[in-house]
Amino acid sequence: MRFNSFFRSMQKYPENIRSFLLPVIYGIVAGLAAVSFLLATNFVFEHTYVALSRRSLPEFLIWSFIVIISTSLAVGIMLNYLSKEANGSGVPQLKAAYWKDLGFVSWKPIWVKFITGVLSIGGGASLGREGPTVYVAGGVASNVAGMFGTPRQARRHATALGAAAGLAAAFNTPLAAITFVLEELIGDMNSRFLGGVVLSSVFGSFVVYAIIGKQPAFNLPGVETLSWWVYLIVPLVAAFAAWMGIIFQRQTLYLRSQVKQNNKIPFWIKPAIGGLITWLIGAAVFAGTGKIGVFGLGYHDLSSALNISMEWKIAALLVVGKLAATIACYGWEGCGGIFAPSLFIGGMSGLFIGGLAGEWMPVTHSDCVILAAVGMSSCFGALVRAPMTSLLMVFEMTHQFSMVPALMIGVIVSQTIARLGAKHNFYDSLLLQDGHELIKIKPPRDFKSWRNLRVQVIANKKPVVVDDMSETSFRTTLDKYPYNCFPVKINGVLTGVVTRSEIESALQQKRQPVVEPAIICHDEEKLHNIENKFIQSTTGMVIVMNKDGSTMIGLITLHDLLRAQAAIME
Repeated sequence: MRFNSFFRSMQKYPENIRSFLLPVIYGIVAGLAAVSFLLATNFVFEHTYVALSRRSLPEFLIWSFIVIISTSLAVGIMLNYLSKEANGSGVPQLKAAYWKDLGFVSWKPIWVKFITGVLSIGGGASLGREGPTVYVAGGVASNVAGMFGTPRQARRHATALGAAAGLAAAFNTPLAAITFVLEELIGDMNSRFLGGVVLSSVFGSFVVYAIIGKQPAFNLPGVETLSWWVYLIVPLVAAFAAWMGIIFQRQTLYLRSQVKQNNKIPFWIKPAIGGLITWLIGAAVFAGTGKIGVFGLGYHDLSSALNISMEWKIAALLVVGKLAATIACYGWEGCGGIFAPSLFIGGMSGLFIGGLAGEWMPVTHSDCVILAAVGMSSCFGALVRAPMTSLLMVFEMTHQFSMVPALMIGVIVSQTIARLGAKHNFYDSLLLQDGHELIKIKPPRDFKSWRNLRVQVIANKKPVVVDDMSETSFRTTLDKYPYNCFPVKINGVLTGVVTRSEIESALQQKRQPVVEPAIICHDEEKLHNIENKFIQSTTGMVIVMNKDGSTMIGLITLHDLLRAQAAIME
């Protein structure tokens, strides 16, 4: 009851007070969700792989196999029977929810993502926790907004703020969280949400400071003096790490498409196949090197290598092993993100090339640390195409200001290679593979460009059509669908549009409903050309036909038009 009264009281506050309090609340709640996810995944991993790594090799092999297969099967079963949309990273799904569902995220995939993410990442799958954290935090904030009375169609603000707070808490990187949400989720560094994103990110950081502490994600030795040799090697490291990112993107998308088309293997078994491949690779690497970096996030080995150093041959082996394991886990429908694996692959790439160069050049350990940081930023940046985020994230994770010039060089090189190697970033490629249209995810940022879009961009291409004028068919349609208008096609020919109210009236009076003439446009017409057609339409619906008028492609309602207009104003 106290919570209900609190939510009701918030609705009575003036708008200027609400605009300050709500980002604070979203930041705290999302930060708590992110820290809970972080602590849970760390707890599971520490009590399995870290503990097992201190035992004999046979014990490690047996128990690690049991852990990764059992957790992967549990993840597959939960995803299959509860929420398949909770698989993968979570960032593309949140991006689609932000733009296509106006920020609304239902509760079920949120808690399924939380549990399966903990089991998957803590159980050894070679995936990251940051993508799921962004999804969970953004989803929690979206639902908290609903508790405060925000309607489903107005939750973009809350979702963006929650995502920023979650990422700030996950990495302890508030600045990178701000730029990531603006660059990747919203796609506009000048968004009107900027103030709220900054505020929620700050409070997300306060949460992690209060519970865990202010320490960075990686505690590095001080890097004070750099040799000039390192700046000669930086472009090479950035190029190599970026290509590792491109290889990961291409191979993951290829494997994922093949797995999705394979209906012979039950969905619930697929994550376990990725887990088995990861175990085979990780067990071989552990047997040969004593390193567990192939499993889970890989941060233990990466932190150790940055502080103590690592032989370049081992670093090279970990690059290949982690790359293959992450491709397998993500491609086989695993639950987890790509932040941590990309940072690990990039970091080890820097240590590999730095160590190899040290055979001929005077490369110090501090130089290798710089090169590892450049690799981390470059591999991650090549995947997400968010240059400011990739630079700030590694800087904030290390708290080493002396790295910034090298990181800037690395960002330039990696972004160049990323654009040569792939048309879209990893997240947009996933959305395309899942059947989304990017123009609906990334609409134009100005009204003039929007009005010049073709009508097919915002058209509903899967409309509910009345093709049977019987009483039973009409009753079924009304019971099953909430829409106010329906196109009518008899024997495959468009005959007009019938309204819900007309159908209800006709059913009461035991007569045939009156079918209104259909207002038609062609799919190649521009949006500014159909404004007058909505004025002509008595039903608020325009039917979209192909160019010769022979085939119905979809329809546009006033609701579709207004929602699409609202997208460019956010």
